[in-house]
Amino acid sequence: MPGRFWGVGVGPGDPELITLKAARLIASADVVAYHAGVRKSSNARRIAAGLIPAGVVEEELRYPVTTGTTEHPDGYAGAMAAFYESAADRLAAHLEAGRDVVLLAEGDPLFYGSFMYMHDALSERFETGIVPGVPAFAAATAVAASPLARQTDVLTVLPGTLPEPELARRLADTDAAVIMKLGRTFPAVRRALAAAGRLEHAVYVERASMDDERWLPVADVDPDTVPYFSLVLVAGDSRHGSGRRPDVWSPTADGTAPSATFGHQPRAGGLLVVGLGPGPDAWVTPEVTAALAEVDHVVGYAPYVNRVPQRAGLTRHASGNSVELDRARSALDLALAGERVAVVSGGDAGVFGMASAVYEAAEDERYADLPITVLPGISAVQAVAARAGAPIGADFAVVSLSDRLKPWSLIEQRLRAIAQADLVLAVYNPASRSRTHQVVEAQKVLLEHRSPETVVIVGRDVGRAEESLTVTTLAGLDADTIDMKCLLIVGASSTTVSATGAVWTPRSVG
Repeated sequence: MPGRFWGVGVGPGDPELITLKAARLIASADVVAYHAGVRKSSNARRIAAGLIPAGVVEEELRYPVTTGTTEHPDGYAGAMAAFYESAADRLAAHLEAGRDVVLLAEGDPLFYGSFMYMHDALSERFETGIVPGVPAFAAATAVAASPLARQTDVLTVLPGTLPEPELARRLADTDAAVIMKLGRTFPAVRRALAAAGRLEHAVYVERASMDDERWLPVADVDPDTVPYFSLVLVAGDSRHGSGRRPDVWSPTADGTAPSATFGHQPRAGGLLVVGLGPGPDAWVTPEVTAALAEVDHVVGYAPYVNRVPQRAGLTRHASGNSVELDRARSALDLALAGERVAVVSGGDAGVFGMASAVYEAAEDERYADLPITVLPGISAVQAVAARAGAPIGADFAVVSLSDRLKPWSLIEQRLRAIAQADLVLAVYNPASRSRTHQVVEAQKVLLEHRSPETVVIVGRDVGRAEESLTVTTLAGLDADTIDMKCLLIVGASSTTVSATGAVWTPRSVG
């Protein structure tokens, strides 16, 4: 009969934090296994040493590499994959022989632990149990006597190995945070905390619950002294706010907000509406970049807000995709209170973006004296057209197939008029999870007035890593392949595909 495989959490360092169940299983195991670093003893074994029975079989699973270079032909990932496969084979041999195996895990087995890889490899073949352990951040909060999350605070656990801008963004967007995996990542983590405006109250805890534990403000830590067994705590506090709000402008003597410069234009208060382009940072204009560097608040649909680099003093207000007017009113209210605010859109804010929603909301007389400035961005149609060649080199029209804000009958009427006028047509929002028939209907309408051989360009995720560009015909367009990530360009009768595959529309007619 095969043995049973156990993943047993032994806590963060203090042997007295090992649970009773973990202690019982360790003491009765046939085999005790544990991971060890390169040229290091196993910390998990050290914690549990007093419980390991004499004469028990021990399996030390020593990593071939932790960071840096390796001679393995497939690099670090290949070396680690081979190691985990070999380690699983060693444990499987014991289990097949009927021996119960306890694999010790620092902290909790399923929290950034190597046990997970053994679980993936062995749990389908052998009966497997898991004993939770006290995670390091729980011990760290006790050491620092720092309440981590209260009431409705959102707690985010982050690896310090995240790219610095991403780490800063996530720190700014949460109430409370734990940052794990420090060591050599500490300088970047400290910079990210500063950019997110969270450095002042961030606490560094080292070797929590061990004899040599210590804690101090992150700002006071010497980066050269930071070991792997350390983390950062950023406490939230629902009673008093998280401390993430930037300073509010103080009014001038006449009661107005002080002037600032937005996009090289003097402003007295006011609201900015900016386009971030279709995706790549290189497609954000210098004017927009400069403006975003000066505002205190960024408001917008979450994926677009996430594209704005986090920095100290910046508060982000992300929301869903169908609350444009509520979002606009919120931004206008902030600006009315004297805050420096930018509303962000993908592409160009004036092309199916937030600019029109802001102006619609600003019709309220409360905002009558509030200046609004729109800064242009590269639109999706420009990006797709540039990738294809020059399909919008002549007269063209732009239509959204979304019928959320206008009836389909009106969209159909406009499609017919554009087709009859022989204009190049750019189609935004062609489909979504809840709208799957509009592309088929639009294709039928256009084929009533256009040749089946009319050139059609399908651009998906243009400017991003997943970018694809397909050139087909109106009759050959496969509607089932179209989703919200696509933009279509339907050529005019004069639109041509060159011998090199480029698509272009002549400016002359006839």
